Amino acid sequence: MSHLQNLLLDTLLGTKHVDSAALIKLHERSLCVTSPGFSVMPSDVRTLVNGFAKNPLITRREGLYFKEKDYKCVRADDYSLYAKNENTGVIVVKTHQYLLVATYTAGMYPSVCVEATEKLEKYRKTGH
Repeated sequence: MSHLQNLLLDTLLGTKHVDSAALIKLHERSLCVTSPGFSVMPSDVRTLVNGFAKNPLITRREGLYFKEKDYKCVRADDYSLYAKNENTGVIVVKTHQYLLVATYTAGMYPSVCVEATEKLEKYRKTGH
């Protein structure tokens, strides 16, 4: 298992409020690493990258189609996308090189998922 995958597992899934996670190389538009069992299709990678490439207001209005579900976007800016579908959701944060993706499901606290993802993004950006 790679250092990056360990980081995802320990920092995000270890909270018990993140169901799955992935790291996407932004410029290559390719999947770098995922948590076990989390498959992110190339079309999903494009959707997430394009969510940042568009004007955030458009992304917020249109929402996201991710992993064969329509998600209502509750936050969209230059660095974060938060979207939900009933009692599940996806959190995406952007650095210069990566998109960090985390999902949550029923029974998990979205706020803990957001906090863990945002903190890991800051760690990845600064190195501490």
